Amino acid sequence: MPREQLFAGAAAAVLVVAALSALAVPGVVAPPDDGPTRPGPVRVAEVAVTPGDVGGATAELRLLTRIDHRGNPTPNVTVRFRAYDAESGLLRAEETVDLGTVTDDGSVPVNASLRVPREGGYVLETTVFRGGERVDRHRTEVSGMRALTPAYARTDVRFTESAAIPSLAVSVESVSGDSTTLRVAASLTNTGDEPSGDLRVELILRQAESNLVAGRTTVDVGAIRPGRTADAAATVTVPSDYNYYVDAVLYKDGVIIDTARSVANLDPTRTISANETQQDVEFNVGDFAEDGGGAAPTRTPHGTAAATQTPGFGVAVAVVALLGAALLARRSTHD
Repeated sequence: MPREQLFAGAAAAVLVVAALSALAVPGVVAPPDDGPTRPGPVRVAEVAVTPGDVGGATAELRLLTRIDHRGNPTPNVTVRFRAYDAESGLLRAEETVDLGTVTDDGSVPVNASLRVPREGGYVLETTVFRGGERVDRHRTEVSGMRALTPAYARTDVRFTESAAIPSLAVSVESVSGDSTTLRVAASLTNTGDEPSGDLRVELILRQAESNLVAGRTTVDVGAIRPGRTADAAATVTVPSDYNYYVDAVLYKDGVIIDTARSVANLDPTRTISANETQQDVEFNVGDFAEDGGGAAPTRTPHGTAAATQTPGFGVAVAVVALLGAALLARRSTHD
């Protein structure tokens, strides 16, 4: 028999055996039944942080996150958000979002909010879990929480910053005896698009050398239209012949918005500047007593020392001291 016919017969026999086996044992050549599939990968694609509701003591941080998913459906996916204190590492806030089964390819939006104290900085951690197992993590750090302004204290009014117009203008209104009345005018500018409201300026005068408050007053600020500048002025009476730091504090609903400083040099012997450091020099507290009673204190000129006298002692004491020294010397000579 030719070799080609022998090979062809053998191949036909193999095919017949395979067909009979397929009929006798179902599933040998049929596709297998669908079993469990491998879940697709999930990971943190993007995290954006924005401030939300800001209060006096706490602030809300909004985390806008996108989770990337590819491949087969992934069941039991959760995303955990945590805020750790950047300095101490203590956990301050936590929130977990359950996504269930993620089926779509692409990015899935996941949002959360964490409320933390409005101070310092924080490390924000976003962790993705699949079936309770961590599969990805992302960290973001935020700082300067104190700079977030509460909603009730937001305003675009600030002390004017201009080379031609000072934030604080101090002038002498009048002088009477040992007292000087100063007129302090604070310049305010509304840089926003809305009129201002519920504003007040507190003026504080502190004696330069002692840092004691010599006078203070408060001025209510009326409405300032957008782009306009207005003055908040008042008079304060202080003891003469001293130098003063003049501080102005802008408040909105009890919250400090802005500050400004100037000086009032009423001491003719020396002057100070607004950024000068404090010095320890002589100062008489009595000039700043609130009740104003009693005799006027005596001031000693700067750079001189006051002579101290004790009642009942004078020339007689000096004579007695000289005679005693002479007698002691004579006794020592005879010995």
